[in-house]
Amino acid sequence: MSLLRLEGVGRRFGDGVTALAGVDLDVPAGAFVTLLGASGSGKTTLLRLIAGLDQPSDGRIVWAGDAAPTLGYVFQAPTLLPWATVAENVALPLTLAGRRDPEAVTAALAAVGLEGRAEARPRELSGGMQMRVSIARALVARPTLLLLDEPFAALDEITRDRLGVLLQRLWREQGLTIVFVTHSIPEAAYHASRAVVLDRAPGRVAATFDFAADRPRERTSPGYFAACADLAAALARTMAGAHEDA
Repeated sequence: MSLLRLEGVGRRFGDGVTALAGVDLDVPAGAFVTLLGASGSGKTTLLRLIAGLDQPSDGRIVWAGDAAPTLGYVFQAPTLLPWATVAENVALPLTLAGRRDPEAVTAALAAVGLEGRAEARPRELSGGMQMRVSIARALVARPTLLLLDEPFAALDEITRDRLGVLLQRLWREQGLTIVFVTHSIPEAAYHASRAVVLDRAPGRVAATFDFAADRPRERTSPGYFAACADLAAALARTMAGAHEDA
């Protein structure tokens, strides 16, 4: 069952730039969808449209039940309030909504392994810990849909892999639907139940792959290497100017 569908979605900006054109995309409920593409392929624009932070110039986004579910958004940088404690940063979405739910904050911190750092300030945390706080903040309102825009791109490879394992666990345990933007073939192959490769600007769907649900996925498994090879070939076709469904 689909949580949402994009039907012929396009986005043109006032400067004449067309970021997306004719995007058809299905996001099944409970799926982990990765959006992979070169710089300028419209990945972040597409995520912002799904989040309702921007509106399409063409086409439409259709939600199951005709209403968008509760969603969480994780940006490329942690974007934490430097003067606030970890707990206060995590509670920010609730605070802005006029809600107070200490139990939800505690649960979100426990989910990312930071229950002992609630009173710390962001400057006291490593980059990986700051991103954990950002993920906890996105989870605190118990979203159905979690959107992530290259959240691990600035981290070292070891930290990136560890946070990838964490994200997989959260996906399975909390029953989330996830849409995850990345430039990384290995990252897309590791996470995706459905991987979508976007063509160069204007962005459109060049290829879609549905991968077997071997979870937790091992980075040394034949299925993982096969997924990497499929995605690398599709991405190479977009760089050469060709695209096709897979």
